Amino acid sequence: MPVATVPEDFLAAPRTPAPAPPAWPGRLATALHEELPTDTRDDWAARLHTLLGAGPDTGTLRAVHIWHADTVLPLLGEDPVFAALGALHRDAAQGGTADQCAWRTALTPVLLHLYDAAYDRTSAYAEAHTGARDHALANGLSATEADTYGHEYAWLSSDANASACAEAHAEALGPALARAYASGGCEAYADTFPEAQLRAVARGLGAGSVMRLAEGFLSALEACRP
Repeated sequence: MPVATVPEDFLAAPRTPAPAPPAWPGRLATALHEELPTDTRDDWAARLHTLLGAGPDTGTLRAVHIWHADTVLPLLGEDPVFAALGALHRDAAQGGTADQCAWRTALTPVLLHLYDAAYDRTSAYAEAHTGARDHALANGLSATEADTYGHEYAWLSSDANASACAEAHAEALGPALARAYASGGCEAYADTFPEAQLRAVARGLGAGSVMRLAEGFLSALEACRP
């Protein structure tokens, strides 16, 4: 579909912060649009516009479950922890229910993996190395000794900080997501800031994954058309 046929306000919406939190499709669409390369994002938005006009079911979380089961989790890898969560999503997409405890158990290891992978180790390492090296130089170590000390400190602190970051996100996000999935509540899911979770997935997987995430999102909505 040519981009020119799409209302400009629809294309502009993902570029402009909304005055109030949008529903979950808007949150995810905005984040995906921002993450896509500039030469493909508006064509993708045009296809999304057409698809939403066909009235897919966005009053439930069925599309979310399909997207995670068929796209997000397979991209993360083949570890059994991803398969376990994927099974819950597939069952939920077919109308199955699971309680909060089951969702929390399945979500925790996946969230730990996700936020550990998303942690910016390169920047954290460089910053820690510079700070530790400069501290060592100021305290009389030679340049070589200070550099070695900086690398040792950066290696230890970067891994520790990545683990702490992952644990904090899993502890904060896990219960909220579990409640949303167990209840099937769209507002509860939107309140978990799914766009931030999407950005963490994209950061952990790399830029090459974004188009697959975006295409999978369209496929999930397509599967929920009447």
